[in-house]
Amino acid sequence: MQKLLITFLLAAGAYGCGVPTYAPNSRVVNGEDAIPHSWPWQISLQYKNGDTFSHTCGGSLITPNWVMTAAHCISSSRTYQVVVGEHDRSVLEGAEQVIPVKKEDIFVHEGWKSSSVSNGNDIALIKLSHVALLNDEVKLGCLPPAGELLPNNYPCYISGWGRLTTGGVLPNTLQQALLPVVDHQTCTQRDWWGSTVKSSMVCAGGDIKAGCNGDSGGPLNCQDANGRWQVHGIASFVSSFGCNALKKPTVFTRVSAFNDWITDIINKNS
Repeated sequence: MQKLLITFLLAAGAYGCGVPTYAPNSRVVNGEDAIPHSWPWQISLQYKNGDTFSHTCGGSLITPNWVMTAAHCISSSRTYQVVVGEHDRSVLEGAEQVIPVKKEDIFVHEGWKSSSVSNGNDIALIKLSHVALLNDEVKLGCLPPAGELLPNNYPCYISGWGRLTTGGVLPNTLQQALLPVVDHQTCTQRDWWGSTVKSSMVCAGGDIKAGCNGDSGGPLNCQDANGRWQVHGIASFVSSFGCNALKKPTVFTRVSAFNDWITDIINKNS
């Protein structure tokens, strides 16, 4: 714990966490293009596809050389790289940092079962082959306090390059959308997600506003009372009826349920 605390304090002391240089547009209701680099901890997880790399998932930079994403984004047969400082994937804008990933530096939660995403533990950590250079376009995401639960309708934002509609295309430009939290009591009602949603998950959005394929692993960004953005969720799954099905809000891995696991993995592999 002490080593991890020192790492976070050093990084936070130099650059802070959860405070973008370029403030996000917090008035959006439905999805829209994000202001460039307004979610500077957002990363693009890419896999080798022939001679090129293709976007597959999102993620969050939580230390200069550690990324947090979803376990279901990871396949042992694939080679990955992480791109930080990305905004428009179709052009080279100058802020991008492409960082290779070694297979042995990917840590999937031991409780994850690929056969059933609803079992939970959909979290993975990736140690980068070298540290990311922190600057105005690349910053660290803050983790929430252990065990913290947000109240119903708390305003949070999903960000990512996921499909704009069910079965639709992947956008080139980073998107964001307001996804208010749906508390556990509501989300587990029988006509909502029922017992599919576990206490280690958090629901947000639903109906018109939702995450979709390609957003997986990316952050649910929620602002605390001091104005810092914390990554409260890791995009995990949506309904088989579609990304924006009524009473089927996007389900995220609740980060505050995994603080100890994150600490343990980073301490043992730093």
